[in-house]
Amino acid sequence: MTVHPSLQTYADAWTHSVEAISELVKPLVEGEWNGRTPCPGWSVRDIVSHVIGMECEQLGDPRPIHSLPRDLYHVQNDHQRYMEMQVDVRRHHTAPEMTSELEYTLIRRMRQLRNETRSPETMVRAPLRAEQTLELALHMRAFDVWVHEQDLRTALGQPGNLDSPGALITRDTLLEALPKVVAKDAGAPPNTAVVIDVQGPVEFLRTVRVDGEGNGSVDGSPSLGPAVTLAMDWETYYRLACGRVRAQAVEDRVKAEGDQELAGAILRNFAVTP
Repeated sequence: MTVHPSLQTYADAWTHSVEAISELVKPLVEGEWNGRTPCPGWSVRDIVSHVIGMECEQLGDPRPIHSLPRDLYHVQNDHQRYMEMQVDVRRHHTAPEMTSELEYTLIRRMRQLRNETRSPETMVRAPLRAEQTLELALHMRAFDVWVHEQDLRTALGQPGNLDSPGALITRDTLLEALPKVVAKDAGAPPNTAVVIDVQGPVEFLRTVRVDGEGNGSVDGSPSLGPAVTLAMDWETYYRLACGRVRAQAVEDRVKAEGDQELAGAILRNFAVTP
């Protein structure tokens, strides 16, 4: 048996990205595992540890019993503490230990997906002792591993896969959060529209509309008189939305037209990942 048809897109995207991660880190020597990545506070080793840990949790493995150090500046809330546990417990693992555990975990996880017979609505394990549907779990794993693949590519100077299956899932995932960014976080006035124009390997144009009650929605129709138009390339968009870079650092790659105060508020609140 294979995964349910509605899950296949996520399974394929996840597989594409985790195999790319495995190939990226396989030839690394010991010192390269400590290299900084765009993911705040995490090294190459930390990102691979996170991927291993999250896939182990999807397999049903118990979480490690481990006490976090108190001096981790990037750990500031319960969600970050939860994620850090799988990372910190592996911080002293050697390169061979990391690559062998990654390979073994991916073999187990791919076998699990090949043999998956549960329905997409089945409730499964989620972070912080919560539950989520199997479909959402696999969706979020496909999104997460693509973003972390890009973290590793940036850290290792090996760009690529900006238009892979995981990139398209990432686009859709980030666009779902855009109405809240514009309407709630940035405080766009009622009855206004904001256009996002993205070029590059993944191209799209979306309009966020704020209704009379201040609620946001997003669609693919152009607006004739938007309050703000933000134009940027795909890499800049995902890096901003995933909190990999601040707006000030990429202001030369973002063209903002219209209400500059609102544009600035949107860009300051653009990051939507925890």
